[in-house]
Amino acid sequence: MRLPTWLSQHLAALRALLVMTVLLGLAYPLAFVAVGHLPGLSHKANGSMVSAGSTLIGQSFTDADGNPVPKYFQSRPSAAGDGYDPTSTAASNLGPESVVDTADAKSLLTQVCERSLAIGKLENVDGSRPYCTSDGVGAVLAVFYRDGLTGPVTRAVSVNQTGTPFIATYEGVTVESAKNGEDYVAEGGVITPIRGDAPAKPVVPADAVTASGSGLDPDISVAYANLQAPRIARERNLSPVRVHQLIEEHTEGRALGFMGEPAVNVLELNLALDGK
Repeated sequence: MRLPTWLSQHLAALRALLVMTVLLGLAYPLAFVAVGHLPGLSHKANGSMVSAGSTLIGQSFTDADGNPVPKYFQSRPSAAGDGYDPTSTAASNLGPESVVDTADAKSLLTQVCERSLAIGKLENVDGSRPYCTSDGVGAVLAVFYRDGLTGPVTRAVSVNQTGTPFIATYEGVTVESAKNGEDYVAEGGVITPIRGDAPAKPVVPADAVTASGSGLDPDISVAYANLQAPRIARERNLSPVRVHQLIEEHTEGRALGFMGEPAVNVLELNLALDGK
């Protein structure tokens, strides 16, 4: 007995649905699970878990007050929740134009300046950077010109400082300190970062003062690890040679040999220091 055309089409569609469900909903995922349990892959497939967490997710090595624990290598900053929170993975969404502080939040520039100064103090190195003041805020002026955007300077305000300005004068005009609640851009000021006399290549690497896009980056640059090595050697009474050897042992090369830069896994390195 020949089935009606409409019924045959529905049965064919049902068979196709069942076959694709078995193939893509069961066989395909189970095949990848099986591959993930092959020798050499099972550890990564299961989250790269170790005694102190996952080596794929960064974490802070600080005390209860948020201060760095000196005997540990420090991770890069994180904008994910309170730091390295997998449920709040995110970037700060601040970019190169974020140079003026507001009443509610510090600019990216000031955050970078603060971090660089703090790391310089922790590592006993020069923490200065271009476009940063000596007290760790963005070195930015709101400059007023006679003809709007041109002509002689008539006024200059250090927009990120309510105290003594980081420079006394700008093009012959005395620099004013900022007043809370004032919008100097709305008043016609041109935002002008001042480079200052900091070295072109700061001692503190960029990854030490900027958060990653995910906020979960477990790695730091080799340069940042080497910057911390003297402190680690001193705090743990180890030879600098041994500390640098551990850094080298926990450095991962470029992806596929040419993409990105070599990186050091902070958690694995700290566990090695603890003998775990």
